[in-house]
Amino acid sequence: MSLSLLADLDTLLARIAERDPALQAFLPEEGRAERLHREAEALLARWPRPEERPPLFGVPVGIKDVYRVDGFPTGAGSRLPPEEFAGPEAEAVTLLRRAGALVLGKTVSTEFAYFAPGPTRNPRDPERTPGGSSSGSAAAVAAGLCPLALGTQTIGSTLRPAAYCGVVGFKPTFGRISTAGLVPLAPSFDHVGLFTPDVAGAALAASVLCADWEPDSVEWTPRLGIPEGAYLESASAAGLAGFRATCARLAAAGCEVVSIPAMPDFPAVAARHRQIVAAEAAQVHAGWFGRFGELYSLEMRELVERGRSISAAELDRALEGRAVLRRDLTWLMDHHGLDVWISPAAPGPAPLGLANTGDPVMNIPWTHAGLPAISLPAGESEGLPLGLQLAARWREDELLLAFAAEIESALS
Repeated sequence: MSLSLLADLDTLLARIAERDPALQAFLPEEGRAERLHREAEALLARWPRPEERPPLFGVPVGIKDVYRVDGFPTGAGSRLPPEEFAGPEAEAVTLLRRAGALVLGKTVSTEFAYFAPGPTRNPRDPERTPGGSSSGSAAAVAAGLCPLALGTQTIGSTLRPAAYCGVVGFKPTFGRISTAGLVPLAPSFDHVGLFTPDVAGAALAASVLCADWEPDSVEWTPRLGIPEGAYLESASAAGLAGFRATCARLAAAGCEVVSIPAMPDFPAVAARHRQIVAAEAAQVHAGWFGRFGELYSLEMRELVERGRSISAAELDRALEGRAVLRRDLTWLMDHHGLDVWISPAAPGPAPLGLANTGDPVMNIPWTHAGLPAISLPAGESEGLPLGLQLAARWREDELLLAFAAEIESALS
């Protein structure tokens, strides 16, 4: 077993050396190979008996550079001194290490997990964005550089890049995985996110990271709801055509797919979400922005300055909308007997160019309500991946992943 783990690690490192100079999913690290060999040998010494090894034994993991990781500087995709972000290791990272995972390295994040892009390219087309803000994590998994990577989602930073890169992205119920030890953007919406090649990998990682995880199983008779109206109309023509084709495939596979008018006030929901992000980002960055404002991108400066103009009373009113949206979406699910909502995970395929990371509009309702959501690869448009987004009730993460596994099988 020792030779297998070390040989697999060497194969992976060779692939990174070959592909990542062009892809730029990982931050540079001197001595990466030597460090990983030491850590792999330590794992083998600690757990010599295969039957006693933890669930993620030897699994190489990419960690988005907004998480603090012992032994690594944290830059949060910014130009600020890494010392500004020093502190205890993120709880999610510690849980992965305890489960036997190897930290492969830090992955590229957009600046402060917002919109100013990093250098990462889309593995499916290097002239297109991989999405953001978890750009490096999505690209690394899609390129086969690691089987698991951590991201975050405050608007659409896990599900959108998963869709653009053609991998699975999972965002659990808000608060189900601890965000302690990551550089925040808007604490009322910051979620830990996961990238994996398939649903089984996401379920395994979630079982390690989510408190009180209890695997669920389902019979293959899901009732899937399409939230018709202004929200769905936010998708592009290509994205909507791909989504309708996927719905037809699911219906042919035995799913019951029903259209439900939903979220007639979606423009107001989206505006409220962005208002909260701006106000909370201004609070988070008050000290840093005061001392390092000249090092901020235009996108972040505008966000912080807009957030400063939002009063405490306005923020409180906006925050109340989270529970209202969650209640309304859950009522519709109960009233129509839905198991899962389905929608496009992004407006369409990854847009051309690297100057922006695409529009997270399709992810807003599920992030705003804090509901568990997952993006599955689902067809293509002009040779580029599309993603199908599934969302379930509050804290029904296990059930969501069980349905996602069945839907993944139907779509494959």
